Amino acid sequence: MRYGYWLPVFGGWLRNVDDEGMSISWDYVKRLARRSEQIGYDLTLVAELNLNDIKGEEAPSLDAWSTAAALTAVTDRLEYMVAVRPTFHNPALLAKQAANIDHIGGGNRLSLNVVSSWWKDEATKYGVHFEQHDDRYARTAEWLEVVDNVWKRDHYTFEGKYYRVRDAVLQPKPVTRPRPVIYAGGESEAAKTLIARTCDAYVMHGDPPERIREKITDMNVRREQFGLGPMIYGVAGYSVVRPSEAGAKTELARITDVKQSAAGYHNYQQWLAGTQLEQRVSLEEYSVSNRGLRAGLIGAPQQVIDRVGAFEAAGVNLLLLQCSPQLEEMERFADQVIRVGGTGR
Repeated sequence: MRYGYWLPVFGGWLRNVDDEGMSISWDYVKRLARRSEQIGYDLTLVAELNLNDIKGEEAPSLDAWSTAAALTAVTDRLEYMVAVRPTFHNPALLAKQAANIDHIGGGNRLSLNVVSSWWKDEATKYGVHFEQHDDRYARTAEWLEVVDNVWKRDHYTFEGKYYRVRDAVLQPKPVTRPRPVIYAGGESEAAKTLIARTCDAYVMHGDPPERIREKITDMNVRREQFGLGPMIYGVAGYSVVRPSEAGAKTELARITDVKQSAAGYHNYQQWLAGTQLEQRVSLEEYSVSNRGLRAGLIGAPQQVIDRVGAFEAAGVNLLLLQCSPQLEEMERFADQVIRVGGTGR
């Protein structure tokens, strides 16, 4: 098992807790990234939103790509899975940026998390065209084709519905071979088919191991239909580790005390309207993003270790943790789960 975490570019993950003790600052994320690679974490996911959907759109948020480039330069081995939304980035130019960060890190430290936009208000405020769900995936398919080809060969020409490049040259090519890893997630038929055909890794919202096993089996069948091998499989999960199960449940009660007046509640409604989730997210789960509570990484250390083992048995390669406050809880998870459990490391 590899262990990753969401970089807190929004200042936290709890929509009903105003101050989680994570400043939205370069100093905090730099400290977190440096410490995380010392205590056993392999990767951080850097989310990309120009508005803050957790604390409310008036709150600050850090830019994903400039933050990832800077962090790559001040850390030694941490992988940066940087979110990218095709509607916000020209594919050839993004490929150039990514290749440059790949060189800064010395290879195998930059990967993409391709995300189809869901927040119409954000796109409108930033002057970006917003498309309906399946149209977004049609655009993403072209976007991925351009990125992949300009990474691998020069004098590349492409004429599509959404993008056109002519005789494109990208030098230097990425250090990582055959290309930086491309992660993506989605639960619609359009998303799963596209991901199986064009990506290297599938990342999923939180769900119990038995449900995750079903998703992995489904994706493996899709991959076989395209004549492709297994993927990397990642799952998002919110972690609470306490000396006792009762202590963990007390913390769980605190973080799910939802206030519908919270600044991010309106954004949550837009997210539901803009996605095609297999299950409707409950109001309690709204308090923690990405269905993280469903992963069940909550309890005494051995309970969480056993849960990690169940995910590994289901075929999961990567856990992407959210916790609050991030640094303190990640220290606890590393000390009581990663080091003690030794699950597959």
